[in-house]
Amino acid sequence: MKRVVIDTNVIVSSILSAEGNPTQVMNLISDKTIQLSYSTEILDEYKRVLAYDKLNITPQTQARTIEAIENLGTLIEPSTSDMPLPDETDRIFYDTAQESDAILITGNTKHFPNEPFIMTPSDFLNSMKKD
Repeated sequence: MKRVVIDTNVIVSSILSAEGNPTQVMNLISDKTIQLSYSTEILDEYKRVLAYDKLNITPQTQARTIEAIENLGTLIEPSTSDMPLPDETDRIFYDTAQESDAILITGNTKHFPNEPFIMTPSDFLNSMKKD
């Protein structure tokens, strides 16, 4: 089973739009077709961003999302890499993907090195069709 780490922007997009590639990725996690990996720091980031007033995500949806991640995912405590990243706050996603031998799915690939394990939701879904 493929392991994935999901960047926060993919989680938010899947909540704000019931259609689209981020939602399809999240459905694959719900269906247990792929295995989600996350760290304590990633979970904290999810909680912080989902609570932004400007996103208008209800507290119930926030709680259900976090509960689903905790129930469906595997908690990883990654080592900290020395890979240079344009945005240091993205290191938690990169390091967790590296530690769990997972694909990092993000809408912001420019924030990460050009590596084959870093994919957009669209690229990931296309790779699943090929397998």
